Amino acid sequence: MRSVAIIPARGGSRGIPRKNVALLDGKPLVVHTIEAALDAEMVDAVVVTTDDPEIAQVAEKAGSWVIERPRDISGDTASSESALTHALDQILIEHGVDPEITVFLQCTSPLTSSEDIDETVAALIDEGADCALAVSPSHQFMWSRTAAGSGVGINHDERVRQRRQDRDEQFVETGAVYAMKTAGFRLAGHRFFGRIAMHVMPRERVWEIDDPSDLVVARALLEHRRIERTRTLIGFQPSALVLDFDGVFTPNTVIVFQDGTEAVQCNRGDGAGLSRMRKAGVPMLVLSAEVNPVVAARCQKLKIECIQGIEDKRPVLLKWLRQRKLNPAHAIYIGNDMPDIPCMQAVGCGVAVADAQPEVLDAADIVLRTRGGQGAIRELVDLITETAREQKEASR
Repeated sequence: MRSVAIIPARGGSRGIPRKNVALLDGKPLVVHTIEAALDAEMVDAVVVTTDDPEIAQVAEKAGSWVIERPRDISGDTASSESALTHALDQILIEHGVDPEITVFLQCTSPLTSSEDIDETVAALIDEGADCALAVSPSHQFMWSRTAAGSGVGINHDERVRQRRQDRDEQFVETGAVYAMKTAGFRLAGHRFFGRIAMHVMPRERVWEIDDPSDLVVARALLEHRRIERTRTLIGFQPSALVLDFDGVFTPNTVIVFQDGTEAVQCNRGDGAGLSRMRKAGVPMLVLSAEVNPVVAARCQKLKIECIQGIEDKRPVLLKWLRQRKLNPAHAIYIGNDMPDIPCMQAVGCGVAVADAQPEVLDAADIVLRTRGGQGAIRELVDLITETAREQKEASR
């Protein structure tokens, strides 16, 4: 095994109680870093070293190895290097692994991507360096105080106000990713030694969580990333929009009257959104396993074609697309439950509502922020129309 990523995650935190398991965008903070590391091609195994049972449980569930971190190197004054050294020793004992490269990741940097991890390791290897770190461009004028309390420029002459383009290139350490040759790290006892390489991270992926206000900014940046990724995935004129019914049009519940008849609750905003799709000329189909006539009644009112009572949806979906000469690669399917997965995989963009089954969330290209029956369809329509508008403006 060539490389192991180690993520130190203590249970204690002064700024934010239980920070490393605080929820951010629906998942514990430490899980963001674990998932990025698992997706990195240059990382062979992911390890979380922690003194906290809850963090250990969360990390193991997310797919990481877990090393129990001793109390004497888990306090505020303990260095990250001590946690890394202990983890490397335990990895060798417990897994028989002595990696050539140690990747040190901070779980307080949730915007870090697998690309940032791969590029930092690649910089180490390609430049023949001993260690590497992720940095971000900085154009700030840094100041300090003299012993007398007077301000003094650190990286500039305060008497000369240089333009950005006239200043030497400078970088700030992001604190997100470090990579080291393991043997050299053990010898030096520090993350920086010998020749140091750098990977420049985009500024939109650089943010460290220290206090509650940092979580607010991180949520906004993650939402921006989600929207941009979504627009990339639906960056085509949809050939068709195909929808499941229960759990998409509805909150996946049913109202049963005394006489045994059933009723469902739908969202008017979804209906308004689908009306926009119809006016834009996008072919639409509701494909449902439900046999209740309420499905057909709702579709008739919305003027959407409906095929219901279908258990194996994929063949029906592909036949419907083929008969209308619609390109499956440009079709969108939105669902919430296991039978929807084959349909999501048969089209260019599979979409899941926020409260879909976990397996469906994993299979989806896009996971909406909204739950089924509460405006999820409207959210998707808004994303489609906004993307189309931006593309039209860009082509002018």
